[in-house]
Amino acid sequence: MEGMMRLRKKYSAEFKAEAVKLAQQPGKVLITVESDLGIHDSLIRRWVKEAEGGVLNKTSTPQPSDLAKEVIRLKRENDSLRMERDIIKKALGYFAKFWNIGGCPGFCVNGIH
Repeated sequence: MEGMMRLRKKYSAEFKAEAVKLAQQPGKVLITVESDLGIHDSLIRRWVKEAEGGVLNKTSTPQPSDLAKEVIRLKRENDSLRMERDIIKKALGYFAKFWNIGGCPGFCVNGIH
């Protein structure tokens, strides 16, 4: 009996909307639309109810608010600026070592100041 388990099919929002449009056409019978689409009997009835209630048109995950989007953008910018700062620090350390060799500030030519 375990091997006989049926997998639940997922239908896209577009498919559901098209099925609802077909079911709501004048002269269409739900049973024929369901059999034409190859879906379970009660699905279109549920989708029609959801469409009438406005549930079908809503997205399942809420979109972040403008404030949340701004926070995300600022965090990315902050990470980028930290990386740039770290690169500059390393370069400054490298050049500081280079300039201090032999007491020459780095702009000397042949040891002449």
